[in-house]
Amino acid sequence: MTAIVQDERVDIPEVAGLEIGVAPGLRPGTVRVAVSGEIDFDNAMFLREALLAALFSHRATLLVDLERVTFCDCAGLNTLLTARHAALQAGRSLHVTAAGRRVERLLNLTDTRTLLT
Repeated sequence: MTAIVQDERVDIPEVAGLEIGVAPGLRPGTVRVAVSGEIDFDNAMFLREALLAALFSHRATLLVDLERVTFCDCAGLNTLLTARHAALQAGRSLHVTAAGRRVERLLNLTDTRTLLT
């Protein structure tokens, strides 16, 4: 299971090609999740675990920064939508606060951008 530690990176195997940092957000009641690397079928489960752990351990709104994500496939998108659903069920929300060109394109092509803002 992935551990969430404030101001440190989540422990993910190097082969996953993904880095996830979790820290308290600038505004009270928020937690910032910064993701970099590639999100694909092979590592989306790590992101899912990190997002859900941050959501429930911090009991806060998730602010997800995807600006440094270089690739995101449908498994990554599904992970974001699953975490959004879990946040809504818990009375909180998930917002993608920044996204690189490739992630923005995926969100726009799938018409899911408005769900994650």
